[in-house]
Amino acid sequence: MFTGLIEDVGSVKAIEKTGQDWLLRVTCGFDMSSVKLGDSIAINGACLTVIAKEPQGFSVQISRESVNKTTFAKLAPGAILNMERALMVGGRLDGHMVQGHVDAVGKVERITPRGRSIEIWFSLPSEAGRYIIAKGSIAVDGVSLTVNEVVDGGGVSRFSVNIIPHTQKKTTLAGLAPGHQVNIETDLLGRYVERLMQSGGRHGRPMDEAYLRKKGF
Repeated sequence: MFTGLIEDVGSVKAIEKTGQDWLLRVTCGFDMSSVKLGDSIAINGACLTVIAKEPQGFSVQISRESVNKTTFAKLAPGAILNMERALMVGGRLDGHMVQGHVDAVGKVERITPRGRSIEIWFSLPSEAGRYIIAKGSIAVDGVSLTVNEVVDGGGVSRFSVNIIPHTQKKTTLAGLAPGHQVNIETDLLGRYVERLMQSGGRHGRPMDEAYLRKKGF
């Protein structure tokens, strides 16, 4: 589990596209004595497992599923990456609960300066966009952000976020431009609520309007 607060911006050292699983070698500023084999690290919002260490970096495997569901297919040596180590039990949760499971690849539609901040509009398929709500949380390339507005239509969802100067300095988001693709993870609470409403949980029937009225809601 992660928080969406980026600890370090690293870069791709090398990527080996062999077989079903790819090998990604990255450089980073982490104290590598604190990183263990088997640790989970979110890279651009995707949870990956450390399989090898170097003095200034580490290696992870990227499964074919991850390649298909993220922007990793476009990675090349030198690309910069948002990185966050897994949340320690008892640690402070200053962002929101991020699993590192990418729901969709989104696209930057437009960027507008707002004082020292910038407003960015993204689009993504409505299948994932239905879990996005105004003033809710979302992870874009692993960065925890608050949604300003949401607009749905034509099988596409669009949403805006505000990137403050601190986030611009500490992440890769300041380098985005219209047309760039990003990894998007919606708030997991919406998915659980939808599942419970569809299945009825232990009640065995959908939690529709009639059911809620019967229960006094």
